[in-house]
Amino acid sequence: MQKKVIEFNNALRAKEMPEFNAGDVVKVHRKIKEGDKERVQIFEGLIIAVKGGQSSSPTITVRKVSSGVGVELIVPIFSPNIEKIEMVKKAKVRRAKLYYLRGLTAKKSRMKYKNVPVIVPGEKTVVEEAVVEEAVVVEEKTAKVVEKAVIEKKAVVKKVTEKKVAEKK
Repeated sequence: MQKKVIEFNNALRAKEMPEFNAGDVVKVHRKIKEGDKERVQIFEGLIIAVKGGQSSSPTITVRKVSSGVGVELIVPIFSPNIEKIEMVKKAKVRRAKLYYLRGLTAKKSRMKYKNVPVIVPGEKTVVEEAVVEEAVVVEEKTAKVVEKAVIEKKAVVKKVTEKKVAEKK
């Protein structure tokens, strides 16, 4: 009986189930209809639960904090109102359901995130170069700031020593 149900659900699925796990940060692009117009609204948050993995209509629960108020959205993955679900980051978690995060702030959750690169075959090297260039720019800026601080400190020390010399005379 169990095999028949699983086969039936797999036959009804529109697409292959994407890999979503609790702890992932995703952007959900929802179609919103207002009168005659239709627009796409983005809801970015943390997946705290994945339900119905073998079902024909699996859902994910996405949570975000907006203006100090926690907002949760239960998203049917294969809904026609969902344009796409984009992965932003992955976190290493040791629970399947992260309901305990409802009572915690983002800092207290202490999750270790990994950025998920957008996989485009020809642009991989461009992304790596951009990161390296950005790091070099940051290093140059910090070097300039440190150099400027050292010059200012030398000027202050020079003024203080001049005052002491003037006081002794």
